Amino acid sequence: MRNWLIILGFTLMPGLSMAQENSVKLDSVKIDHDDKPSLQRGAKLFVNYCLSCHSAAYMRYNRMAKDLDIPKRLVEQYMMFTADKIGGLMKSNMPPEEAKRAFGTVPPDLTLIARSRTPEWIYTYLRSFYRDKTSPSGWNNIVFPQVAMPFILYRLQGVQSAVFDKDKTTGARRFDKFELIQKGTMTPQEYAVAMRDLTNYLAYMAEPAKIVRHHIGRYAMVFLGLLLVLVVLLKHEYWRDVK
Repeated sequence: MRNWLIILGFTLMPGLSMAQENSVKLDSVKIDHDDKPSLQRGAKLFVNYCLSCHSAAYMRYNRMAKDLDIPKRLVEQYMMFTADKIGGLMKSNMPPEEAKRAFGTVPPDLTLIARSRTPEWIYTYLRSFYRDKTSPSGWNNIVFPQVAMPFILYRLQGVQSAVFDKDKTTGARRFDKFELIQKGTMTPQEYAVAMRDLTNYLAYMAEPAKIVRHHIGRYAMVFLGLLLVLVVLLKHEYWRDVK
């Protein structure tokens, strides 16, 4: 009995740690791999703001161009900052040693981030940075406290502060709301849409074959529908003489 309790405890530990990490309420986000304009805008944000530090070492530029219907000449002219050939991988130019010296850690590869986390986590995280003078970077994040990443999107969103209050039961500090203290180039609504596009792109990048599966799935459903009609007609033909 004791051994079973120990096994059960180890089984529940990952879930408990995840629950503690995700104590902040995550916002829902619409992920649609058929929304090509959204994916294209997300790809633009990714190469302009994320790829300088983070790699996407399992994604190639030509695969992205094909899946998102982006002309190759536009990819080569405006999006290929870290590769010489369109068949190259989307790798960061920042050496790991320099990144570790600057941030204290090597920025993670983002190819599979939407699978290791969730789209909801990413969407909320990208909108939860706030100014914190006690942090080495000057920024902090409600979803990922004491994150090493500086907030490179602040020019778009603007600068916001976090307001905390005390839990009446435990007395612990609890997040209440954000307050915008400096406007960005986007309105809050426009920034939310932009982060949805970036999250949508990261979700696509984590599983690009999903677009192909959805495309094939439509033909499969049409085929099964036609097959059902033929099977029903064949059934009536067989049973006509029995009746």
